[in-house]
Amino acid sequence: QVQLQESGPGLLKPSQTLSLTCTVSGASIRSEYYFWNWLRQPPGKGLEWMGVISGSGIAWYSPSLKNRLSISRDTSKNQVTLQLDSVTPENTAEYYCAAAETFSMSATDKDHYDTWGQGTQVTVSS
Repeated sequence: QVQLQESGPGLLKPSQTLSLTCTVSGASIRSEYYFWNWLRQPPGKGLEWMGVISGSGIAWYSPSLKNRLSISRDTSKNQVTLQLDSVTPENTAEYYCAAAETFSMSATDKDHYDTWGQGTQVTVSS
């Protein structure tokens, strides 16, 4: 059974860099059977797909974020990491990692994903 756990700072100031880690258990992040996604949900708004990294380590990003977003992995720790540069208060959201067996660059339908982390709240405020 695949389980995901997000971790990271809860509070940042504008212009700082957000770094979040998704620790995966029950499957290898190198598995060809899964794609590891990051999504977020701002208060009062819908889910936004941010990016995905494959089992081979290739990452794809939302066009609206690709200039500020980087997704990487640490295979020794079985972790996937998100880094978002130059955050603003508009980046305040609940951030989720989610595993999917099929590839998509835009899926916000929860049914697309097989497993979700519990989410981690990130607040950007001066």
